[in-house]
Amino acid sequence: MTSRRSFFRTTAVAGALGFPFVRRSLAANATSANDAIRLAVIGLGNKGKGHVKQLLGLKGARVSALCDVDPERLAAQLEVAKAAGATPFTATDPRKVLDRPDVDAVVIATPNHWHALLTVWACRAGKDVYVEKPISHSIWEGAQIVTAARQYQRIVQSGTQYRSDEGLRAAAAWIREGHIGKPTSAHIGWYEYRPSIGRVAPHQPTSLDYDLYCGPAAADPLTRPKLHYDWHWVWSTGDGDLGNSGVHPIDACRMMAGITGLPRRALCLGGRFAVDDAGQTPNTQLCVFDYPGFPMVVENRNLPAKTGVKALDQFRGIREGFALDCEGGSFVGLRGGGWIYDREGKRLRQFPGDGGGKHMANFLGAVRSRRTEELNAPATEGHVSSTLCHLGNMSWRLGRPAATSDRKSV
Repeated sequence: MTSRRSFFRTTAVAGALGFPFVRRSLAANATSANDAIRLAVIGLGNKGKGHVKQLLGLKGARVSALCDVDPERLAAQLEVAKAAGATPFTATDPRKVLDRPDVDAVVIATPNHWHALLTVWACRAGKDVYVEKPISHSIWEGAQIVTAARQYQRIVQSGTQYRSDEGLRAAAAWIREGHIGKPTSAHIGWYEYRPSIGRVAPHQPTSLDYDLYCGPAAADPLTRPKLHYDWHWVWSTGDGDLGNSGVHPIDACRMMAGITGLPRRALCLGGRFAVDDAGQTPNTQLCVFDYPGFPMVVENRNLPAKTGVKALDQFRGIREGFALDCEGGSFVGLRGGGWIYDREGKRLRQFPGDGGGKHMANFLGAVRSRRTEELNAPATEGHVSSTLCHLGNMSWRLGRPAATSDRKSV
């Protein structure tokens, strides 16, 4: 077991993210076009398993290491790799992976509280990084990722794959050409059913090294039954559904509207309604981001339209996506691409999407060329989109609770 005292002493978590334990990797040298890029996947949950499967079938990529603090998850993905003819190194501690000279790049799909720490460690070790969304667990962490990528000249891709969606990219270019005028506002929504996660007496899992799982987060006892995935709804490890799913349409809408900076103000209303469980994050949120001349409204809803069903409401024909209104029309969509509408709501043109399936290939291409500008979702963009999620959550957490029946207190 890794004690929390030895963890913090070894990794210097409390410092400025400077970590001397890692050796400079051979991966600091550019990879030959004829060489397979050797990758490690750290975090083998839903996203991590998907990355393993994709990389095992991707030409020019080799899965050379697998890592997860959960031995059962690690063993399961090792069998998947072996079935595909790969024999990766395995470890439950990511430091053992980052210290290996036969790893050129890492794919990070851990809980959010590990994203920045592992990304900065990897950059220092000479590894390139594909880090899942949101790339950070705080605004400060995101800034450290951007700094580390620049300082160590690493290729760092955010896992916001819709920036690689062919339909969305084509629609963005079409709008930039001026066909429907300048973007004027956006309504972003993610309506996805999230049931209660339950509540149990405080406990700590015994099937893994819980101190290592918590890492930079406090090793508080769990009050939820399930360790995995439901960490999204606890502030020490997750960022709610705004950071989990809402970051996707936020990021894609920013790309399409050409929004590169931060808003003047951010406001969030909402709460955790209709469930009595161990979750801490809102299951209903309304955020407003005040960009000059471009108000951006973001909704996250996790509750059904009515009692007894799982189906959720929709707006303008979508449940997971955004409507970008422009001077002469609108774009509405996300998954599966989208449609251009005129001011009267008539469909003008479709831009079919592919879900961003070539996002990893885009990352590997930039790893070979060493050209950050080839990335569709560089760390700088991932940082801004993650920051919007953090601003919304900060507004909600800092806001004063108000009873809906007490109008004077609102």
